[in-house]
Amino acid sequence: MSEFRPGRFEILPTVIKNLLIINALVFLAQSTMGEFLGNPRYIEDTFALHYWGSRLFKPHQLVTHLFMHGSFGHLFTNMFTLWMFGATLENIWGPKRFLIFYMVCGLGAALCHMGVLTYENVRLAHDAREFINNPTLTNFRILDDRFDLDAGNFAAEGIRTAFYAAPDNPGVIADARAFVSQFAQIYPNGATLGASGAVFGLLFAFGYLFPNNLIYLYFLFPLKAKYFIGIIILMELFSGIQNSAGDNVAHFAHLGGVIFSYILLKIWNKKNRSHFY
Repeated sequence: MSEFRPGRFEILPTVIKNLLIINALVFLAQSTMGEFLGNPRYIEDTFALHYWGSRLFKPHQLVTHLFMHGSFGHLFTNMFTLWMFGATLENIWGPKRFLIFYMVCGLGAALCHMGVLTYENVRLAHDAREFINNPTLTNFRILDDRFDLDAGNFAAEGIRTAFYAAPDNPGVIADARAFVSQFAQIYPNGATLGASGAVFGLLFAFGYLFPNNLIYLYFLFPLKAKYFIGIIILMELFSGIQNSAGDNVAHFAHLGGVIFSYILLKIWNKKNRSHFY
């Protein structure tokens, strides 16, 4: 049985090396340039991916968001996974095919995520309208359960507490209506960033091409690639379907990367059976 273990970091194929450098430089710019430009959110608002119905959406974000990350941990996890599984793929495919594959998976993930955002925002508009027209405790709880009204920068805790305590108070109802209206306007401006969709495409490709290679979890416990990657994909599917309030991970973007990875692998395999690994 063949085995796969990470090599050394200095052994880097060309595309992966450049992707690591670009992502690191962009993260550095994210961390420092906002204050210099007078707007801490300028880079995120301009280059992260936004819902197409948001005033912040620009077509170039379908590409630029792939090189941005929300934290150092996010960056490190994606870049380590990119190197760990992508190096083998670039070595067998060559830089051109590898880069095409990476970008197709990333763009496919973005398109799938955009579909999810469209569904979420249409549903939010409907639920918000239902509450504003009929401000009952039931309608408020539906919004809160689905969209976590106290998440992120929305700061609804005071309004939530007041409305749950006195849902028939006219003043509380007026405040809740105003807040829900504001929430529905702000929610579409949420940003998505990260290379995770493209990286999940690479993960699937590795498991597809090398299903019996061993991956050493924590460099200790061996597990075949097909099981390791299959478990990860199933966990993403479960998390995406569960859709827990406050979960800001783009699970269906990850699955979109997997879907486009599978499609591209099938196309390449069909067109070039004699040379496809």
